[in-house]
Amino acid sequence: MTAPGYLAPMDVLVVGAGAMGRWFGAALSGERGAAAVEPDADDDATADAGTADLDADVAFTDLDADAAAAAADAAGGRAVSPDTDDRFELVCVAVPMSAAAEAIAEHADRATEAVVDVTGEMAGPVEAMAEHAPKLERASLHPLFAPENAPGNVAAVRPREGPTTDAVLDAIARAGNEVFETTPEEHDGAMATVQAGAHTAVLAYALAAEDVPERFQTPISSGLLDLVEQVTGTNPRVYGEIQSTFDGAEAVAAAAREIADADDEAFDELYREAGRVADASASGAVTDASAPGTDTDASASGAEEDR
Repeated sequence: MTAPGYLAPMDVLVVGAGAMGRWFGAALSGERGAAAVEPDADDDATADAGTADLDADVAFTDLDADAAAAAADAAGGRAVSPDTDDRFELVCVAVPMSAAAEAIAEHADRATEAVVDVTGEMAGPVEAMAEHAPKLERASLHPLFAPENAPGNVAAVRPREGPTTDAVLDAIARAGNEVFETTPEEHDGAMATVQAGAHTAVLAYALAAEDVPERFQTPISSGLLDLVEQVTGTNPRVYGEIQSTFDGAEAVAAAAREIADADDEAFDELYREAGRVADASASGAVTDASAPGTDTDASASGAEEDR
């Protein structure tokens, strides 16, 4: 077993060979590719990034053996069977949110030091990890971006801290990401707005829009169409997982109905209220999860379809 500080490679099992599982494996193995950043000579936190990588030995398991093999090749690791008897210092669960609790129950006992997840929800996985790995370090992480848009903000909850999760968060930060602490309640409440609510608004616009020639488009409508293209350019199951996990859609539907039914005076007040929310968000008073440079739209792709 590697000593604290991890002067030797850490043994890691990633459960789920989807996009976010591959991102996590790459961040820890040092095979970061597009997720890597060039060290900044003026920044002590990244100046030695090339020599202080965790350089983990990463194994992947997935119900799709070909996906696990491909992910392992990309990370310079190996693929293992879902029923492997091997033990690992760290187990990372990177499956769909709806499968997180089951995957944690199935794989937590393969960890000797820590269990983490990157599924996108926090309350459920935190509870499952406490039940199935009560004596181990535990952390729930949510990269608030699609892997191809890395680096970005990474939300973190650590109910039980220690040297293994310290090393994991350090490796993620050295890949250029901004890791910030939160709580399951704060995180999941924010996701109701920045994911479920935002996606509902974008998809509703697309479904309600008429086929209008390009010459009639305005900057606002063109921007909305760009968002529609971004949201609909991936697997619908990713977004379906978000909608079924977090509240937010009903609030958007209710607000749209309120706007549609408003008289002039009521509309004026709704318009001003929306402006106040926008001002508060821009000042950081609402949430940092939607800060410029992050892409929350595909963050659930860490879940993807595969366990």
